[in-house]
Amino acid sequence: MTKKHKQGKAQQAWYRDPNEQTKASKSHVDRDPLTSRPRISAVVLCLVTGLACLGLAALVWWAAVWTVSGQTYDDMALTNFRGFLDQAPLAKAYLGLFTIPYVTAAICVVLGLSALAVVLVHRRWWLLGQVAVYALVVYGAARILKRFLPRPVLIRTQASTANSAPSGHTILALAVVLVLLCVVPRVWRALVALVGFAFDLSVGCSLVQGGWHRPSDVVMGILIPAGLCLIALAATRGTGMDAPGTRMSSASIQIVSTLMLAAGFLGILYACYVIWQVSPGLEIGARWTAYGVHCSAVILMAAVLSVTLGLVLAMRQITASPLTRMGLVGRPPAPPQNN
Repeated sequence: MTKKHKQGKAQQAWYRDPNEQTKASKSHVDRDPLTSRPRISAVVLCLVTGLACLGLAALVWWAAVWTVSGQTYDDMALTNFRGFLDQAPLAKAYLGLFTIPYVTAAICVVLGLSALAVVLVHRRWWLLGQVAVYALVVYGAARILKRFLPRPVLIRTQASTANSAPSGHTILALAVVLVLLCVVPRVWRALVALVGFAFDLSVGCSLVQGGWHRPSDVVMGILIPAGLCLIALAATRGTGMDAPGTRMSSASIQIVSTLMLAAGFLGILYACYVIWQVSPGLEIGARWTAYGVHCSAVILMAAVLSVTLGLVLAMRQITASPLTRMGLVGRPPAPPQNN
């Protein structure tokens, strides 16, 4: 067999009927389980991190409600936060926008409708079911916890003694951001995480500024919807995932999620260090602890929000876009033509 005849045979093998090639590609896709469900390791990781967030929310509630230092910390942050913001008038004016009735709710409605539109346009029905169940569970959890969590009075508080944990506004604001992050295409996820961070931190700080919620309420309002979202991502299947032909690694997601996780963990460590430094004064309600309380409260809210958004961003990528044996494109390339 001549060399030219061999090349002709090779080209016939590559350039077969497009319909047959498509059938073969679909058959390969059907045999690959990663086209219809994430890797088991990704599912386990989502469940572990989700349960960890819920456990941390319970720990924050216990420390803030059932200890004298925790109640003193929350009370001091809540009653003096406006005076703390007097040193930053621009930040105070900006946060004041979110204390206007229905501003936060209006933004949440816009984000929620945007998420619904994306799901319907792309006809991702499994993802629509995930989002619907997640929204119902988050709403139910917020209502039940708000109503039944006890709040013993351990100190002579200046604020209300009624239970305010968790913050419903914070849960709503973060839940719609997480839903939007999970439904948008890969190229928009990192941007949604960054914009969501700015929006949710503004909502959390404005709630403390307005005297409506304690810092621990806001932190719980961040951890609860994030934990439930991570658990919901473990149930990702079928149309809840990216199409095999569109899957690829994302530099923006890798960079943003890594930076958010690193900054968040460092921020939590620093906030805990500041709280530890002022803890002797908290036990006697010393006024010199006020500045440390306010700084650590803002840092802690920002750091916890950064970690949770970074986690959801990373977990959404590995559940939505596991690389299959079909590769990144989904069809073998044609060979180069010989002149």
